[in-house]
Amino acid sequence: MPKLKSRKSAAKRFRASGTGKVMRRKTFRSHLLEHKSASRKRRLAGMAVVDERDVDNVRLMLPYL
Repeated sequence: MPKLKSRKSAAKRFRASGTGKVMRRKTFRSHLLEHKSASRKRRLAGMAVVDERDVDNVRLMLPYL
């Protein structure tokens, strides 16, 4: 059986946590940061858990996650 390919765009966006949950970056942290408050930027700096409705789609894109 051949190895399955990962979708490379998804591989760059999602990671597995230590407990196996699918993690993603928070949005609104890539540009236009000058007018956002420091507390808002700190809050957006961390990772977030992917919603349970989307996890199945992410796992299809990343078979070895």
